[in-house]
Amino acid sequence: MLYLSCKYVLGRRGQELNHKPVNELQEQEKALENIRHKLALLPDLPGCYLMKNKEGTIIYVGKAKVLKNRVRSYFTGSHDGKTQLLVSEIRDFEYIVTASNMEALILECNLIKTHHPRYNVLLKDDKTFPYLKITNEPHPRLEVTRRVLKDKAKYFGPYPNAYAAQQTKKLLDRMYPLRKCNVMPKEVCLYYHMGQCMAPCVQEVPQAKYDEITQEIHSFLNGGHEEIKKELQRKMQEAAEELYFERAKELRDQIMNIDAIMEKQKITMADAKDRDVFGYAVDKGWMCVQILYMRQGKMIERHASVFPFYGEAYQDFLSYVTQYYSDNPALPQEILLPAEPSGKVAEAGAVSDSGSKEVTDAADETVDATTDVMTDAINGAAELQQWLGVKTHVPKRGLKRQMIGMAEENAKVSLEEKFRLIERDEERTLKAAENLGLAIGLESLSRIEAFDNSNIQGTNPVSAMVVFIDGKPAKKEYRKYKVRTVEGPDDYETMREVIRRRYERVLKENLPQPDLIVVDGGKGQISAAIDVLENELGLFIPVCGLVKDDKHKTAQLMVGDPPEPVHLPRDSQEFYLLQRIQDEVHRFAITFHREQRAKSMVTSRLDAIPGIGEKRRTMLLKHFGSLKKIKEASVEDFRPLSIGDKLANQIINALRDEES
Repeated sequence: MLYLSCKYVLGRRGQELNHKPVNELQEQEKALENIRHKLALLPDLPGCYLMKNKEGTIIYVGKAKVLKNRVRSYFTGSHDGKTQLLVSEIRDFEYIVTASNMEALILECNLIKTHHPRYNVLLKDDKTFPYLKITNEPHPRLEVTRRVLKDKAKYFGPYPNAYAAQQTKKLLDRMYPLRKCNVMPKEVCLYYHMGQCMAPCVQEVPQAKYDEITQEIHSFLNGGHEEIKKELQRKMQEAAEELYFERAKELRDQIMNIDAIMEKQKITMADAKDRDVFGYAVDKGWMCVQILYMRQGKMIERHASVFPFYGEAYQDFLSYVTQYYSDNPALPQEILLPAEPSGKVAEAGAVSDSGSKEVTDAADETVDATTDVMTDAINGAAELQQWLGVKTHVPKRGLKRQMIGMAEENAKVSLEEKFRLIERDEERTLKAAENLGLAIGLESLSRIEAFDNSNIQGTNPVSAMVVFIDGKPAKKEYRKYKVRTVEGPDDYETMREVIRRRYERVLKENLPQPDLIVVDGGKGQISAAIDVLENELGLFIPVCGLVKDDKHKTAQLMVGDPPEPVHLPRDSQEFYLLQRIQDEVHRFAITFHREQRAKSMVTSRLDAIPGIGEKRRTMLLKHFGSLKKIKEASVEDFRPLSIGDKLANQIINALRDEES
């Protein structure tokens, strides 16, 4: 494999240039001149390319049949909004030439998994997809796992969610008496008495028996459940004839469970093959991929993934499929891929019969576009088939095409649902902020700043501020405060100090002022905040307080001077918004307080040791990193710090004695 490297620094044109620092513009212009020569080195060969930003971080990985054409396309012509966003960050690129398109496909998958580029479609690792696993042990177990290892175990799946995998395991546990314990016990457990374990802890179980059970589970999970059902029905009849009615009932329940789990079907194929059917849809820069799982010709489940994408839609879709199968040990017998979302193909085929030259040209373009789409799909399917050794098709008609149509329609519905939920959430959040403003007499309520104090009996007092804009948290504007002037648990004076510090800075740096200030507490905290704002700073910003009940939950809103309660329905969006604000600022303050208290405890524990002052304490923490590592260190580890053996022993013994 030939490896070549080339750097590119993107030159931004037009009005954007006016907003760039001079040094950055000079750097871009110099690199732009240099890149004109380097682009000529790109070969007419397949391979992968890695786009980097100005920090040298890989932000996008792609593959190409012809590197010269594909890489150059990023730096010439116009792009849509998504690609412009990607291109605007590209400063360098590298490329790797491969021997074939299939090699490029595999390399792209590996590079994405290694570098996790922010603009690539990233399949969330195999935690999304649970598997059933028969362990490779002398006494094997059946378990649900999300980690696929090369441990000679047998894997079945993937299942679309943990519930489906757990339900299947629960059924198999009842049917097959494999070991259930992680650690072998010294005596038999309840599973043995229930007939669900062969008790290898107290008796020898022949390997042939395990092989038989493993084969039956393998057969069951690969579609042989009908034969298993027939065998269970035979055993049920025998038990009933011999008057073992409890055993007959157990077998009947197993049959019913098999029906409940395995007979959830929507489409049936006559050939009874295991298939994975893919479909996808794109809208507003987002993609949804749907996978329909067909086992023994029956559709038993589906899985949906929704994510933003930045490259070409079909290439990013193929990238998703490649990543999906890269760690999947349980391959189907056949994979069905779409050519393009059905809406686009349909639009491409909608040509008028008017006979005009313009319409004829449009028809020719439509045919070319459709042909390109089919070519990309067929080539992608061929590469996957060669790599996986599984038949991969792009059906054009018939029931298989209908199945892909179902997957595409499901993908389209999932995207529409996502956007509707986002719009609904934004509307409800914005409306909640507006209604809250009306309830407390404000014409508009966009920016809310909320404060909370935290201390334990006056120790390590801190405060925190969170910001909500249009009902949503603006986390970049959160602030933390170490209380400087207040000693002891004085919540009112703490509030006065923090309000003073915050809004002195707002005035000094001309920062945006809030429409409403929210403090955690009642009349005392509200009065303290208003006094500082109006009498010291000359600011007249509305202040409200959130009072908690005995269970430390938001109970009441108080507004005004003197403060009066404002009654809001507990089930209203406005009350829910206040709860979110109070919970968020409390969480932020408590987290900060815990950090400070932990640092204080470390400091005090070291300061209590004779011979350790501030300088040595700082040196120890910097060298070892934590108290735990200091305590676990040997005397020799202290010598690089010029600490003698006697003092080192004192430090270690003091920390260990304190713990004991």
